[in-house]
Parts: sequence; structure tokens; C-alpha cells
Amino acid sequence: MTKGTATSIDHLSEAELIPLVDDDLLPKHLAIIMDGNGRWAELRGLPRIAGHTEGIKSVREIITLCRELGIGALTIYAFSKENWNRPAPEINALMRLLEQYLESERDSLLEQGIRFQTIGRVDSLPSSALNWVRRVEKETAHLDKLLLTVALSYGGRSEIVDAVRRVAQDSKHGEIQPEAIDENLFEGYLSTRGLPDPDLLIRTSGEFRISNFLLWQLAYTEMYFTPTLWPDFRRREMLLALLEYQRRERRFGRVPSHLYRQSGL
Repeated sequence: MTKGTATSIDHLSEAELIPLVDDDLLPKHLAIIMDGNGRWAELRGLPRIAGHTEGIKSVREIITLCRELGIGALTIYAFSKENWNRPAPEINALMRLLEQYLESERDSLLEQGIRFQTIGRVDSLPSSALNWVRRVEKETAHLDKLLLTVALSYGGRSEIVDAVRRVAQDSKHGEIQPEAIDENLFEGYLSTRGLPDPDLLIRTSGEFRISNFLLWQLAYTEMYFTPTLWPDFRRREMLLALLEYQRRERRFGRVPSHLYRQSGL
């Protein structure tokens, strides 16, 4: 795990960073915990919702960059199950912002070939926001240039519990046998079924937690932590994260082959 990128490339501009990106070493699935909107606003003496509104600009830039680079899947943590404990005015403002985002970005998603889908206990959203979510999901379901997954009213533990319940129901009805249950079968009951596990997780704002996000799926994910607050995390910061990821050696529990050669095995 790395806190940001402390190398000689830190001073380079976006235009200078782009040529350094190796298309063959990009993550196929990128996950992001978008943290720091409230702190960004508070530092400027603004209401917290101003930070969330500014954060939408970062969402737009990162989605477009993923599309340009050919990253196939992007999953963003927009609203956790625990976020329902926030003050009602902030929750209401966030739900309105969600509606406004979907209404304003719908045409752009269609033009860029981006499929929009959600994970989480989405049915708990207010009816107006839920209607927009379902509408955009339906209208973009046939697109395949980028799969944008938005976690709403989501919690990793509740996702696993919900999956266990579905497995238990199918087992009870004789549709699966207990001895047939393995990791591959169980993954098919998760809300991310059909998606590869994330290759890279980015968390902004300097926190070093995964905050109940994709607990099953992050088992072998590379993690990148940066002190940059989400509204300030734009294309250049994203490129720095991707270049750091490209330097990682992903072993998935294996021993590097050169160590085998050194040991004579």
C-alpha cells in the first residue's frame, strides 16, 4: 500500500504523464473511495454540500479519463449504508445531487457508450432518486465502452449477508447442494457478479481504511492512498495513481519466479 506517489514524476504535468502510461499495464477494473468532499468545503468556509457538488466535477473527469484510456470497469463508492446516519438535510441534499447528476450526465453517458449500474440496497433510496437510477440503468444497459458501477446505500458486510441469504434459500429449495458451494459459486450471488475483482483501489483524503467497501472483492487488490481531497483529485492525480500501480508486481500469493531460480527449486 502506498500513500501517494513520491517519485521524480510528481512534478510532471498531465501532458507529460500521459505518454508514460503503458496501455498493457492498466487496471481492468478500478475502484475508488471518493473521500474528502466535506473537508474540502469546510476548509473554504462553505457548506458541506458545496464539496459534494465540486466532487461531481472530479467524477466527470475520472470517468472520461477511464473511457479514453480503455479501462473497462470503474466502481465508485458514492453513498454507504452507514451514510444514512448523517443529518437529514445533508442526506436530502445528496439525494437531490444524485438526481441532478443523472439528469445532466445521462446524454454524456449515452454518447460515450458508458453503461451505468448500481450496487447496494438501492431500493432504500427516495422514490424520485430511485426512479432516475432505474431509468439510466435501463437506457444504458446495452452500452459496453465502460461499465460504471455506483455503490449506493452499499455496505460490504450487508452485501455478503444478502448473498448468504440467497444461497441458503436456493439450498433450501434444492437448487444447489451444500457441497457444491465454493468461492466461484458464491461470487455469483454477490451484487458484482460478472465483474472481475478490482485491480486497483484508490482512496482520497489521506484516510487508510476501506470503510466496508467491496470486502470480498478486494482480497488481492492493489491499494493507493493519497492525501488529495476528492474535489481536487482530477486527471493528473489519477495518472499518478495509475503510474504507481504500473510499478507494482502482482503475485496473488505466488513467489516471484526469480526467487525459485535463486533457491534452485
